[in-house]
Amino acid sequence: METRSFADYLRGLNDESLAALFALRPDLISPVPSDMSSLAIRTNSAPSLARAVDGLNEWQFQVLEACIAINEPMTEKEIIEVTDSSAKFVIPHLMSLALLYTSRDGIRIPQTLRDVLGTEPAGLGPVSMAKLSMKKLEEAPAAAKKILEQLTWGPPRGSVGDIRNPGPGIAWLLKENFLVPLDQRCVVLPRNVAIHLRGGKIHKNPQPNPPILNGKAVKQNVVDRAAIANIATVLRWCEEILNFWSEEPPSALRAGGLGVRDLKSAAEHLGVDENCAAFVSELVYLRGLVVIDADDRVLPTHAFDLWLTQSAEARWRGIASLWLATSRVSGLVGRAESKHISALGPELDRVNAASTRRLVLELLSASREISPDVVSFSALVKWRAPSRRSPGLQPDLVKWTLRESEWLGITGQGAISKYGLAFYKGEEAIGVDLDLPKSINHILIQSDNTAIAPGRLEIELARTLDSIADIESRGGATVYRFSETSLRRGLDHGKTGEEIREFLRKTSKTPIPQPLDYLISDVSKRHGRIRVGNTSAYIRCEDQNILTQILNDKRMETLPLRRIAPEVLVCDMDARDIIALLRTAGYLPAAESTTGVLLLGPRLNRAKSKPRPPRVIGELEAPSDETLAAALRSIRVGEKSSSKQSALREIAANALGAIPRTTANETLDLLNKFIAEACTLSIGYADNNGSATHRIVDPLSISAGSLIARDHATGEVQSFRIPRITGVAPL
Repeated sequence: METRSFADYLRGLNDESLAALFALRPDLISPVPSDMSSLAIRTNSAPSLARAVDGLNEWQFQVLEACIAINEPMTEKEIIEVTDSSAKFVIPHLMSLALLYTSRDGIRIPQTLRDVLGTEPAGLGPVSMAKLSMKKLEEAPAAAKKILEQLTWGPPRGSVGDIRNPGPGIAWLLKENFLVPLDQRCVVLPRNVAIHLRGGKIHKNPQPNPPILNGKAVKQNVVDRAAIANIATVLRWCEEILNFWSEEPPSALRAGGLGVRDLKSAAEHLGVDENCAAFVSELVYLRGLVVIDADDRVLPTHAFDLWLTQSAEARWRGIASLWLATSRVSGLVGRAESKHISALGPELDRVNAASTRRLVLELLSASREISPDVVSFSALVKWRAPSRRSPGLQPDLVKWTLRESEWLGITGQGAISKYGLAFYKGEEAIGVDLDLPKSINHILIQSDNTAIAPGRLEIELARTLDSIADIESRGGATVYRFSETSLRRGLDHGKTGEEIREFLRKTSKTPIPQPLDYLISDVSKRHGRIRVGNTSAYIRCEDQNILTQILNDKRMETLPLRRIAPEVLVCDMDARDIIALLRTAGYLPAAESTTGVLLLGPRLNRAKSKPRPPRVIGELEAPSDETLAAALRSIRVGEKSSSKQSALREIAANALGAIPRTTANETLDLLNKFIAEACTLSIGYADNNGSATHRIVDPLSISAGSLIARDHATGEVQSFRIPRITGVAPL
């Protein structure tokens, strides 16, 4: 078939070539176009071309720019002359992407691609239409040569004071048409002049080879040990932050997301910086373990309880897979230029985030046992995928991806681990459960009111210990500290002093030191002597001296307290706020119900609403073989249908003068005759506006004054009123 247009070129491709095109550009079949004409329109659309161009590496893009810069049609030899001999290996790839295509007279470019790449590819201006003698450039005065040196490699535009009174250099260039005036203050260097001055090349620094990756060598066993420790840590972070929010749910901002104060509080609880806390917050949010409920509170969901029952490998794979696929970028939180962006907020999506993460893991997988230097690694990523749609963010995305990969345990000490490699390749067994240290069921209490957990604690033991002690340091072993505040928290969770002692006796391999025993006794004795309820709120205490102390305490001056009985104070503030102020001042209040019953017990707050993980905004994934086969089949059938309809329309148009005008009775007789003969008919049919159109139909039967027939244009069985049929002719 002769190729006269881009659509003809696509029609000439075989199924294998079309499948390769769809695999490289999956947006072309989302949704599947109806026929080749629709496919050509979509392939030549600006958004689709922008996606395809964004996937080119630096050298492929330079070759494409060179093709834009020279005249169409072009040959492979002409492209190589203005680039490099290695361009012959790039041209087939550009053709497989349909960024170049072959016609009857040479290689051409889709029409819209010039608009996508801009009017000045590679810093070249428009082509001059005047006849130019390049030999005259050798006679150019020194001032003119200096101007040409500034404009040769772009940008091609320059400013002048007044085009009517330019300097001698510009005046000579304008006279010889080596510069073209655009307006009263701007001139431009023509493209053909610039290419001549560039020595017949388009780019000053062609980049056919990727930059060299620098880094330090790290042994694989060292990498894997560091990575498995990171995996255990990130799972613990996720569990700790959700338990923390279960006890003290933060309030979401009006615009959505987590406030700066709440993020800082979570970071202090985890013992990490705010960047890491934002990253952990996003992980649990993506996994659906936390949600912003109808009351604008950030609460764990019931999915968190189910998540805890899964194996460590299943939990880790779940959060790592979502991190790899998401378009959300937690690194944006806390940037000076991103003041209004918050963790869990709606403004974290960036279109090239997921593709950058995949590329980083691909390059790390290709350089095992090497911890790359960030500068050289960023340069390599930029060469592989220059990210032309948002180039300013790419260096930061690379840095954040390397940092987050380390936090997740995909890398260890900067190099990819065996777990990260198995995860990236999609293997079923990653090996996390086998290599992760087994959970332990004991602690070691020390004389300074601390306890050491020499490994990963069992879930229930860790949860109970978190309720009565604060984490002081983390690492291979976790150090917990018992204090008045932490023990009060355990008592608020419904434990008695004796239950706390019994728990410590069972789990500790060392005896309870006397100072800790005295501390437990003292706190449990004082806990609950002060009772707080709602009137709005009241404070009740059997010890009148304590109430007198509260009334005279300067730290409680912000509370509008009033004594209504020797053992009762009332206040207009909410009971929860009063309890918080009393605890800050060093008292140990407890909440009670309207019946006077102490409100104690574990506070496992859970959201009533279902998890609502954020949507992913990004590029389409590569289609499966089944999807490609179905898309090809649909397009081929649609193309045949379109061709058939075009042929039938042409037949109907030619038959316009051949269809005789008949009365309704004559039409009925002819239809009965042709139904018996099973002929395909061309009929004239009047529409609601009275204008006649021609239809190609296969008559089936006559019923209730209508012809029942299959319309070739739609492929559907339709009814045609006989009085509206103006004439009938067999085909």
